[in-house]
Amino acid sequence: MKLTGAEIVTEVLIEQGVTDIFGYPGGAALNIYEALYNRQDKIHHYLAAHEQGATHAADGYARATGKTGVMIATSGPGSTNTVTGIATAYLDSVPMVVITANVGTSLIGKDSFQEVFIAGITQPITKHNYAVRDISRLADTLREAFKIAGSGRRGPVLIDIPKDITAQTYEYTPAPKWEEKKSESVHTQALATIAADIKKAKRPVICFGGGVISANAGEELSELIKKTQIPACHTIMGTGIIGFGDELDMGIIGMHGSMTANHAIDECDLLLALGTRFSDRVALKLSDFAPHAKIIQIDIDESEIGKNVLVDMAIVGDLKAELSALVPMVEAVPRPGWMSAIAGWREIDRRVYDRDYDGIRPMDIMEVIGEVTNGEAIVSTDVGQHQIWAAQFCKKTKPRGFLTSGGLGTMGFGYGAAIGAQVAYPDTPVFHITSDGSFHMNMNEACTAVSYNLPVITVILDNKVLGMVYQWQTSFYNKHYMATTVERKSDYQKLAEGFGADSYRCETREEFEKAVKAALAAKRPTWIVCPIERSERVLPMISAGDTVREAIME
Repeated sequence: MKLTGAEIVTEVLIEQGVTDIFGYPGGAALNIYEALYNRQDKIHHYLAAHEQGATHAADGYARATGKTGVMIATSGPGSTNTVTGIATAYLDSVPMVVITANVGTSLIGKDSFQEVFIAGITQPITKHNYAVRDISRLADTLREAFKIAGSGRRGPVLIDIPKDITAQTYEYTPAPKWEEKKSESVHTQALATIAADIKKAKRPVICFGGGVISANAGEELSELIKKTQIPACHTIMGTGIIGFGDELDMGIIGMHGSMTANHAIDECDLLLALGTRFSDRVALKLSDFAPHAKIIQIDIDESEIGKNVLVDMAIVGDLKAELSALVPMVEAVPRPGWMSAIAGWREIDRRVYDRDYDGIRPMDIMEVIGEVTNGEAIVSTDVGQHQIWAAQFCKKTKPRGFLTSGGLGTMGFGYGAAIGAQVAYPDTPVFHITSDGSFHMNMNEACTAVSYNLPVITVILDNKVLGMVYQWQTSFYNKHYMATTVERKSDYQKLAEGFGADSYRCETREEFEKAVKAALAAKRPTWIVCPIERSERVLPMISAGDTVREAIME
C-alpha cells in the first residue's frame, strides 16, 4: 500500500512495538504530527516543555524499561536542543531513536530558515545516524536504527528527515519487529579459568557497572555474588543491583566511593570487572589501581577492554550469557581474614556520616524513600552532591530502578528522566532527587508532569549553593566561592502552586516521611523542599590522581 513518508514513520514505529514517544512539534515536523494524529490509538505522544526535556524523557523511559526510547523534534533549534540529551544517552549506552525533521531537500545547504545539519552535529555523540534523502530508504532506515540502538552496546541513533520526504508517497510493506537474538555461545574455557582464579583468590573483589544492567544480568550477578560470597562494589551506573546495607555490598568505587570499596580495590588479589569501563572517576590513578590484583574484565564492547586500565584477562561477550555459564562453576570459599578487613573499613565509612546533625540529613532522604516504598521506587537524579548521596544510600530497588547521568554528568537530566520512567510505569512510585542548582536547569518540565498527571515526587535538597563545585572550591581553591553562592530567591512552594503541583517543606526526617506518604497517597506531581546546610559534604572524597591513601575524610 502507498503511504506518505510521515505515515511510513508512524507505521514503522508501531511495527517496532513503540507505544509512547516524547517530542515537540514544529513546521518541518508537521507532516509527521499529522500522521501521529491519525494513529493516536496506537502511539501516545507526550509533549515536553523543551526538546532537551523530551530527549531525557525518552532516555529515562529506555533506562527504566530496557526498551528503545523514541523522541521527535523539528528542524533547527528543535533538533539542536536535543544534543545534550543525545550525548547523555551516548555516554551511558542508552538505546534511543531520535527523529528530527528538516527543511525540504531543495532548501538544504542554503541557510534556510531553521536549517541545520543535525546529522553532522551529532555524529560524534550517536552510535549511528542517518540523513534520509530518498523515501525508498525510509522504512528500512528506521528499522536499521532500532536494530543498531538496541543491539550490542546500546546507544542513541538519529534519523534526520526533510519535510518533502515526509510528504512524498511510497509503497510500504510491513515487516516483523526486530528482536535481538541473545548470544548462546560463551567462552567456556576462559570461564573455567576465572572459576579457578576465584577459588584460589584470598582477597577477591567484584566490581560492576552499568553494562550489567544493560545486559539484564542483574539476577545472574546477584547469584554469583551470593554463591561465591565475594564482596562487591559498583560504579554509579551499577547502582540498584545490590543495595546499601546488603551484607556483601561495599558501595560505590572511585572519587566519591566508600572507603570500604576503595580500600578493597587497593588490597585485593583478584578483581573481576563486569560491564564497567574504568572511567577516570573510578580509576583515579591508573599506575596504582588495584596494584596487587589479577584484573579480569568482561564486557560486550571490545573497544573497552584495556582502554583505561590494563587487564590480565578479558572476555568480550554478553554478560548475561557469560555469568549464567560461570555461576555453576563457582563455589563459596571461606575468607575470614578478608571479610574481617572489610568489616574494619566499614567502620571507617560509618564514622564519616555518624555525627550530630541539625535538620534533615541526605541519608535520611534515601532511607525514608526506601522504607516507605519497600525499595520498589524508581529513583531519578540530577547531577551534583545530591546525586552521590542518592547513590551512596540507595536502598536496593531493582536493576533499572536508579536513573542518573553518569558519563556526561548532565544537570537537568533528572526531571525528564523521571517523567519518562513514570510514563513507562504509571503505578510505580517515581522519585526525582535534585538540588536547587540542577533543578533550575529544567524545572519547566513540571508543566509536563502536571499536564499528564504524572505523579513524580521531586525532592529538592536546597542549600542555595552549587554544592559540588562549592565543595571543590572549599577543598582546592582556598574557599574562593566564585559564582557558586547563588543565593537564589526562588520560592519553590509558590512555583509548584503556579505549575499546578503539590508541595511541602520539610526540615526533619519525621516531616519528610509524613510528606512522602501524603504525596504517594495523593498521586499527583509533588515537590518536597528539604533545606540542608551548605557545609554538608560528599565524603569520602579522593582527588583525581590520588589513591585511597590520600582520601579526604572531613
